[in-house]
Amino acid sequence: MRITHFISTSLTIVTVFFLGCCSKGNVSHQKEKALITYYIDANTGNDSNTGTSPDQAFTSLDKINSLTLTAGTQVLFKSGTTYNGQLKPKGLGEAGNPIIISKYGGETKPIINAEGQHTAAVYIYNMAYVEVRDLEITNTGEERENGRRGVIVEAENCGVTKHIILDNLFIHDVNGSLVKSKGGGSAILWRNHGDKYITTFDSLIIQNCHLKDCTRNGINARGYTRRDNWHPSTNVIVRNNLLEGIPGDGIVPIGTDGALIEYNTMRACPDILSHAEAAAGIWPWSADNTLIQFNEVAGHTAKWDGQGFDSDWNCIGTTIQYNYSHDNYGGFLLICNKGNTLNTPSNVGTKNTIVRYNVSVNDGIRPYPTERRGWFSPCMHISGPVENNYIHHNLFVFPEKESADIDRTFIQMDNWGGPWANKTLVANNKLDFSEPYKMFYGESQQTFGIDNEFDSKMMDFADSNEMPVWAKDYMSDYDENWKEKMIEAFFMDDEEMKQRLEGMKQ
Repeated sequence: MRITHFISTSLTIVTVFFLGCCSKGNVSHQKEKALITYYIDANTGNDSNTGTSPDQAFTSLDKINSLTLTAGTQVLFKSGTTYNGQLKPKGLGEAGNPIIISKYGGETKPIINAEGQHTAAVYIYNMAYVEVRDLEITNTGEERENGRRGVIVEAENCGVTKHIILDNLFIHDVNGSLVKSKGGGSAILWRNHGDKYITTFDSLIIQNCHLKDCTRNGINARGYTRRDNWHPSTNVIVRNNLLEGIPGDGIVPIGTDGALIEYNTMRACPDILSHAEAAAGIWPWSADNTLIQFNEVAGHTAKWDGQGFDSDWNCIGTTIQYNYSHDNYGGFLLICNKGNTLNTPSNVGTKNTIVRYNVSVNDGIRPYPTERRGWFSPCMHISGPVENNYIHHNLFVFPEKESADIDRTFIQMDNWGGPWANKTLVANNKLDFSEPYKMFYGESQQTFGIDNEFDSKMMDFADSNEMPVWAKDYMSDYDENWKEKMIEAFFMDDEEMKQRLEGMKQ
C-alpha cells in the first residue's frame, strides 16, 4: 500500500547573509547580467567549446568543476549520457536566481558515476541557492568503504546557507560501510559545521528522489547537537521520496528545529546488518519539533531496534502522526534516551513525544533471536528517561505470528542507563489482536492507559477512563478527520482496513 500523493513545492525565498563564502558584489548589478546556460554532452561535446549551446557543448565533469557558477546559471547534462568521476560545482546563486543543475534533450536521466573513486558522486560544498534535479547517481567500489555516499551537501564556516534543493534524483548502488561507528555510508548526507562562523542550513529540501540499494543508510545528517553549542538548521524538508533496499536508518534529521518529514516510503530493507548494529526507519536525533507524517515504513529487518519510527536521544517535541507502519521486524515505535548522559551538554532528554493517528499492522515479527536480547521485538519499546509521551488514537492490527517464539509484547518499558520513563499516556487506541499479548511497565512513573478499545481476553491491560491532570489540556486537541485522512493516504483500495478504521470509536 504505497503513498500516491505527489506534492508540489512552493518556496518563499528570502535574502541571505552568507558569511565566509559569499562574494561581495552588487546584487542589483548581478541581476542585470545575461543568464548563462552550459550544456554538457559526453558523446559529442568538447571542453574547448564555449559550452553555451547544445552544438557547442562541453564534455566532462572536470570542465564544469573548474567554473565558478553565478546566480541564474544553468548546467544541463545531455539526457542518456554518462559521466565518470565526481561532480563538484562551485559558486553562489541568489534569491530568485538559483543555480540549476539538471538535464536537457530527453527524459532519460544523465548518469554521474563515481565508480567508488570519490567519497561522493555529487558534492555540493559551500553553495547557496542551488538546485540539483533529474540526475541518476551511483558510487560503487570494489569493496564497501567507510563514509561512501551518493550525494554530500556540506556547509562549513559560511553562516546561514539558504535554498539547497535535491529533486527527482535516482541514487542507487552506493556501497558504503555497514558499520555506523566506522562512518557507515548513505545515499544522501547533509552536514553543517564550523568553528570560525556558526553554519546552518535554512530551506534544505530533499524531494521526489528514488534511493535504491544504498548502504548503510538513506538520508542522514551531521550538525550542531550539543545544547551548549546549539545552532539548529531550519526549514528542512524531506518529502515524497522512495527508499528501497536500504538496510539501516532511512531518514534521520540531526541538529534541526522544525524539520518536516512527510510522504516518504521506505520498504524492502535487506537483512544484512550485524547483531551489533541498531537501525530504524524514520527518526530524529538531537532535533527539536520534528514533524513526521504520512510516511510508510515496511519490512525493516535490523537485528537491533528495527522499528518503523523512533523519537530518539536529545529530542524535544517530536510528532509522529498519520503514518503507516507494517511488517517491521522490530515493531512500530521506539522512544528512547540514555540516562547516564541525561542533563549533560549533550543530552537534555527526550521530551514531549506525540504519537497519534497512525496504523501499525503486523509489526514486531522478528523471526529469530537477537544476540543482544533474544526474542525481543515489542510493538512499542519505551526505554530510559523519556518524559511526557502521548500515544493516542492509533490502530494496531496484529495477525497470528508464525512461530510461538516470536515476541508478543504490546508495550515494553525498560531502563537505559538511568531513570525510567515518566508521564506516558496510552489513550483511545484500538488494539485488534488475534492472539494474547502482554505489557511491561516496569518501574516507569505515571503510565496511564485510558479508554483503549481491546478484547480483554487478548491482553491484561489496566485501562481506565480517568485522564491524568497533566494530559487533559493536550487531549483536547483532536483531529476528528484523522481516519479519513489515513484512508485517503493509504487504504483507498483496502476495504478491510477501511472497515477497521471506520469501526473505531471516537
